[in-house]
Amino acid sequence: MLTFVGEGYSPAFTANYRRIAERLSAGEEIEIVHGPDDICAPLLADADAHCFRQSVETRDQLAASDVGALLGMAIVEGLVIRPDAAFLAKLREGFSKHSVRGACSGCEWSSLCDRIATEGFDGVLVGPARLTRPETARETSARRMG
Repeated sequence: MLTFVGEGYSPAFTANYRRIAERLSAGEEIEIVHGPDDICAPLLADADAHCFRQSVETRDQLAASDVGALLGMAIVEGLVIRPDAAFLAKLREGFSKHSVRGACSGCEWSSLCDRIATEGFDGVLVGPARLTRPETARETSARRMG
């Protein structure tokens, strides 16, 4: 969600994520769920969808741990979060400093996310982009959170 600029696995996935990005940007809250969520919905008709794999559950656990450490709170199923500007700014700062990237290892989208962070999150579709480029960008090489 931090680096979503409108690219994705398929046209249906991207269109769905754009609608979710609009809802989140309008103030809709995020509810932490276990397993596939609203962002995964267009992929779930395929029995082999990566959303069902253990690797995704492991990735989600890493993300929850990293984000929880950054925010100083447990990210658990049922938690409801409002993705306001301050929340997004804090997460983007953590992303820029690599403190919330444990789940990114081996991801096919890493280079795109790195570029977006390096460019100050210009063009992101969830909430406002940061107005200044991250200082750590030179050192660097997206389900509702859940």
